[in-house]
Amino acid sequence: MAERTVVTLGETLAALVEGKKYATLRDILVTMNAVDVAGIFEEMPEEKLPLLFRLLPKELAAETFVEMEPEAQELLIRGFSDHELKEVVDELYVDDAVDIVEEMPANVVKRILRQADPEMRKMINEILKYPDDCAGSIMTTEYVSLRPNMTAGEAIQRIRCTGVDKETIYTCYVTENNRKLVGMVSLRTLLFSEDEDVLENIMESNVISVNTLEDQESVAQMFTKYDFAALPVVDQENRLVGIITVDDAIDVLQEETTEDFEKMAAMLPSERPYLKTSVFDLAKNRIMWLLVLMISAMITGGVLERYETAFAAMPLLVTFIPMLTDTGGNAGSQSSTLIIRGMAVSEIHPKDLPQVVWKELRVSVLVGLVLSVVNFIQLAIRYPGNELVALTVVLSLFATVVIAKTVGCVLPILAKMCHADPAIMAAPLITTVVDAFALIIYFSLAQRLLGL
Repeated sequence: MAERTVVTLGETLAALVEGKKYATLRDILVTMNAVDVAGIFEEMPEEKLPLLFRLLPKELAAETFVEMEPEAQELLIRGFSDHELKEVVDELYVDDAVDIVEEMPANVVKRILRQADPEMRKMINEILKYPDDCAGSIMTTEYVSLRPNMTAGEAIQRIRCTGVDKETIYTCYVTENNRKLVGMVSLRTLLFSEDEDVLENIMESNVISVNTLEDQESVAQMFTKYDFAALPVVDQENRLVGIITVDDAIDVLQEETTEDFEKMAAMLPSERPYLKTSVFDLAKNRIMWLLVLMISAMITGGVLERYETAFAAMPLLVTFIPMLTDTGGNAGSQSSTLIIRGMAVSEIHPKDLPQVVWKELRVSVLVGLVLSVVNFIQLAIRYPGNELVALTVVLSLFATVVIAKTVGCVLPILAKMCHADPAIMAAPLITTVVDAFALIIYFSLAQRLLGL
């Protein structure tokens, strides 16, 4: 029986490109989601990209352009005529346009802004003024604004007239003449209200909002806390200046999570995907922390040097050093990971430090007891007649686990208190600290119990 050849969609589209069957290719592309189209385009040869992009309808082309990597976007922009570039820019939402502008070289940015209409250009420049990583930098100014004296019928009519160009119409914001935010009303509420109902009477006046300068990670966490689809952004005088939508919040959470992973692995965060990052940049992001950890690890070497006579007198002691340090590092990593995660999702706050320490102390005692009993039994079997050595090891193990878990929970919270990223107090650094404590305890006990 002959084997069936499975042909992927990408291969099918590539064959259509090679066969110059552009009508068929266009018919397939228009049925696809913009994200999937962008993914397909990324796999195509660069020289084919402008041709493929021109096959797309205007609206789909703009949506696809937003989802593409900055390198592909730049390639297309450089190949666009002024008319083509204007068509794409006109279809973009302001926050998407800002994201693109931030990734482009200065000469490309000038060309984008030149093709944007004056209102779009003004909105882009306003958002670019805000510092990176704050709410103002990720918001869009395209929202539905209503007046408190409007009726539900008038509000729906306004949404019909202006909503096509807005980021979202499902949540509308009620403002006074000076743009002061006084309430919000959902499209659902409007649809199920009588046409003559006044917004002032049906809107929610207790509106949760964020300031333009609030940290973007804190803002993103509010979406998970309140299940918002959009969040209004106000200035110092409570004037509505924009909104943040849930898709932008998800992007922020993804970026922050990636950044925390890199810091927890003792690397400087990278803003580019792994395969798009140069070898030099990857090395640069890693070497600084490796140097810090290497130098700090010399403390461990100093401890070993200090107790050199102890393990020279009884070489068997050296056998258990890897087990002690590895267990201590693993125990500390468990605690630090849980605490860092808890702070990332706002389950744990600095004020909870005493409660966290007390809980981790009790956990460490239980874990330490189990590990110590199991270890004592296996040491007694493996090394009969060396019960004092086994006792030294298990007591050191117990103390190391307790210290490791305490250090693992305290350091991230202390980092937060000092306005540093808790993620830097992760496995590599904690392991280095715990190793030094473990060895000091181990050899101190050995000297006392074994008379070394």
